[in-house]
Amino acid sequence: MLRVRCLRGGSRGAEAAHYIGSRLRRVFTGWVQRSFHSTQAATASQKTCAADDSKATSPVPKDSPVCSYNEWDPLEEVIVGRAENACVPPFSVEVKANTYEKYWGFYQKFGGQSFPKDHLTKAIAEIEEMCNILKGEGVIVKRPDPIDWSMKYKTPDFESTGMYAAMPRDILLVVGNEIIEAPMAWRARFFEYRAYRRIIKDYFNCGAKWTTAPKPTMADELYDQDYPIHSVEDRHKLAAQGKFVTTEFEPCFDAADFIRAGRDIFVQRSQVTNYMGIEWMRRHLAPDYRVHIISFKDPNPMHIDATFNIIGPGLVLSNPDRPCHQIELFKKAGWTVIRPPVPLIPDDHPLWMSSKWLSMNVLMLDEKRVMVDANETSIQKMFENLGISTIKVNIRHANSLGGGFHCWTCDIRRRGTLQSYFD
Repeated sequence: MLRVRCLRGGSRGAEAAHYIGSRLRRVFTGWVQRSFHSTQAATASQKTCAADDSKATSPVPKDSPVCSYNEWDPLEEVIVGRAENACVPPFSVEVKANTYEKYWGFYQKFGGQSFPKDHLTKAIAEIEEMCNILKGEGVIVKRPDPIDWSMKYKTPDFESTGMYAAMPRDILLVVGNEIIEAPMAWRARFFEYRAYRRIIKDYFNCGAKWTTAPKPTMADELYDQDYPIHSVEDRHKLAAQGKFVTTEFEPCFDAADFIRAGRDIFVQRSQVTNYMGIEWMRRHLAPDYRVHIISFKDPNPMHIDATFNIIGPGLVLSNPDRPCHQIELFKKAGWTVIRPPVPLIPDDHPLWMSSKWLSMNVLMLDEKRVMVDANETSIQKMFENLGISTIKVNIRHANSLGGGFHCWTCDIRRRGTLQSYFD
């Protein structure tokens, strides 16, 4: 059922521009001369949208380069992360709760230092090749700025070093023509937004909406300092009880815990996303969008897209090792639930911040094209049996930093409309 046509700037943007313009004319005559009326697909980002930071932008632009409602409409523009200067986060309680015990010694030894240089060099080359392939498929690619993540910083509540700008999916969520900056839960990621500010300002100056969720203080009260995790059994038990390392002291969430299907957006309560963060998103997006909490039999929930990845209208990949407790919601709506095959990544390959199930962390270029790991032949066959062409790319070393294709990207513009798939 069609809800809203994907406009350049969006209907809510038009109302806002008209309202602001009527108020400001009392003081600045002629400040706002026109509101959003364009009905063409967004193409503004293919042009240079220069803005002079020394003075206010005038008038309000009519075009927005940002427009994305789901995970599968034809991809036109994307942000791809950077591995340059990536640093191992300090071994704080929230990092411990989100990593596997076999890597705890790695964090204790190298926290605050660079990831292994040879490994980073290979990861950087893999992502560059991925960008080239995306461009060859007709997708515009933007990159965050390189930053020295080894620099120490201090707030009134904590001290840390940084991590990276490798995973834009974690910090940015696009809903319609709006970019939302997430209030992430790791102290090592407190200043990660700085790498993306240039890009987001450009999008804003070209007409996009830009929202930053409340920045958490990340005081000690946000974390259960005595969170008891020593084994997989402990993690299963705690997750089943709804206990996580993050408390409800203040809102926090990683954008990668949300997955979009038009008017319906699904989210999990995880080690990095609390109920306050979910409620903030629910109120912020209402009434145009419905935010649904779903849960899984997962001993260490962190980011939904290697557990439950929506790949098309009525089509979802559901991790067989982490079954969804609310799967009947999808089946009753007529969705097809697919169990992806067991990943093929070797046991000895380092995955410092993730599981092998990055194999299902794919990026849909449209309903019939998917970017998938070149080494994962089993899932390639699965997609081909579904009639979906596979674009094979090797990012095995980039996987080690904690993400697959969906994690390494944030889709800025997809050619499509806002629809409801659950009515």
